[in-house]
Amino acid sequence: MILFNPGPVNVSERVRQALLQPDICHRESEFSELLADIRQKLLKVFVPGEEDEYTAIVLTGSGTAAVEAALMSSIPTGKRAMVINNGVYGQRMSSMVATQRLGTPDLKYDWGIVPDPQTIDLALKQHPEVHTVAMVHHETTLGLINPVKEVAEVVDRYNRVFMVDSVSGLGGEALDIAGNKLYMVAGAAQKCIQGFPGAAFVLVRKGFMERMMKYPKRSWYLNLANYYEEQERGTIPFTPAVQVYYAFREAINELLEEGLDNRIQRFKGYATTIRTRLEEWGVKPVLAPTLQSNTLTAFYLPEGCAYQGLHDELKRAGYVIYAGQGQLEEKVFRIANIGALTNQNIEGFLSAFQSILSGARA
Repeated sequence: MILFNPGPVNVSERVRQALLQPDICHRESEFSELLADIRQKLLKVFVPGEEDEYTAIVLTGSGTAAVEAALMSSIPTGKRAMVINNGVYGQRMSSMVATQRLGTPDLKYDWGIVPDPQTIDLALKQHPEVHTVAMVHHETTLGLINPVKEVAEVVDRYNRVFMVDSVSGLGGEALDIAGNKLYMVAGAAQKCIQGFPGAAFVLVRKGFMERMMKYPKRSWYLNLANYYEEQERGTIPFTPAVQVYYAFREAINELLEEGLDNRIQRFKGYATTIRTRLEEWGVKPVLAPTLQSNTLTAFYLPEGCAYQGLHDELKRAGYVIYAGQGQLEEKVFRIANIGALTNQNIEGFLSAFQSILSGARA
């Protein structure tokens, strides 16, 4: 089955074979070496030349686990978080801080609307209690890229902490973490890095990590201070998904060999091919080209096509697409183009899609 959903993704045979490494105990030196290698390589890929300024914290869980760990570990006593919310994943962060009543009113935008830095500037003036500002990099709801650089400049001007959810961005979208002075960036293995679900991570500025050691621990499993303290000693506080970590390392090795810029361009090329072809067939994207990510496109359902029928026929042909969410569930569908895909996979999918579309219009 070829997956055109936004994670989990198809992986290479090389990554799959990494699951077959010998069984090891996570309290032995072999696991310490594996963990150290993953942490070092994450920094090499995503903060090249600035590895001494950041630390990589790895945990077992989904991307949401990394986001929640970053967000809830970053708020000191007496302070709050502000979430910039323009999609399902911004709303998810808002729900996280709401569990302990640590948020201010969201800066909420309609789906597909880019956050306005001037509005954020005004909100930070009005809310001195805000310590952490959180935003999604790639809002997978519609495939929108949010303006990280512009928002980071505002947050930095007010000396606040900027936390970015780049679970579906890292590896597929350009992100200058050090240059934009991002304090925390959450990521996961199973999307653009092309690993398996179950391994997630947070890249954190070292100076801020040291400050967080003194912040309240609102969760035990998802507290970054617990992980940092243990991982700096070469161990981990809780039982990890060891075999998934082996595959994660192999996926990072593949990314280093391909080159981050080359991977971004590969995904961008796939997206361009898909968008061009579908638009030729009269299938319209939801977002303007300037707002679209390299890795996912939301399209309006063609006349006469219900999502379930389109999904099921494509699945019978060997391809999986993704539904819309929320109020757009009956109106749009999404095609992601990440993972160990080839041009042949893209062309095969497009051929199947065209055949199904022609049948629906006949």
